[in-house]
Amino acid sequence: MSDTRRQSILDIARETGVVTVDNLLERFDVTPQTIRKDLNRLCDERLLTRTHGGARLASSVENMSYEARRMLAWEQKQAIGRAAASLIPDNASLFVNIGTTTEAVAQALLQHKQLLVITNNITVASLMRPYAENKVIIASGEVRSSDGGIIGGAAVDFINQFKVDFAVVGASAIDEEGSLLDYDYREVKVSQAILSNARHVIVVADSTKHERAAPVRIAHISQTHTFVTDKCPNRAFKQLLDGFDIRTIETENS
Repeated sequence: MSDTRRQSILDIARETGVVTVDNLLERFDVTPQTIRKDLNRLCDERLLTRTHGGARLASSVENMSYEARRMLAWEQKQAIGRAAASLIPDNASLFVNIGTTTEAVAQALLQHKQLLVITNNITVASLMRPYAENKVIIASGEVRSSDGGIIGGAAVDFINQFKVDFAVVGASAIDEEGSLLDYDYREVKVSQAILSNARHVIVVADSTKHERAAPVRIAHISQTHTFVTDKCPNRAFKQLLDGFDIRTIETENS
């Protein structure tokens, strides 16, 4: 029940920008201490930021914690992962970048055969390593402690050695003008190298990415080929996809 209540609190914050203890007490039949505990938990996960008497949505210049991102829209990410994996045939080469949605794609690829997977995501490498049918190559560079992502100039140089069939990339935010956005410019440099060295780029992103903002631009959606999501709630962005003839797969409509 506490997880459901915290999700409801987060949904309210997305709609209104802020939540207050008093308003939440009116909505939920719990004690003030319980509401404060919920708010503290959401703030610890960097989903909210505490204010006097309540909390607001976290700043767009800082990403939420890795575990919070993994749990956000979890079922949607699993469906996106399966749909994206179905586009990749056996015997293909591919990049997989940092992200909880790209990890869902890697999970769905485990039964594929004879893949060459190049990644700057330690979790993806660990996930795929036991499956001898596929070969995994991990980038060199600085390991980010928050999520095991490999970033920096060495990782960019490593990626630039390859030319692969597919790139599976995620983003922290998407704006209605078609920009794919992230928080860490060092990670973005690696993602840009991945896009430049793949013949077919698959963007995987759940619909909550349209509700978020981030300060660093990865690329424009026109630089990609396929967009896999649970649903596309932003009409202007959907028109962009249609205008650039980008294949769009919405798992809730499939």
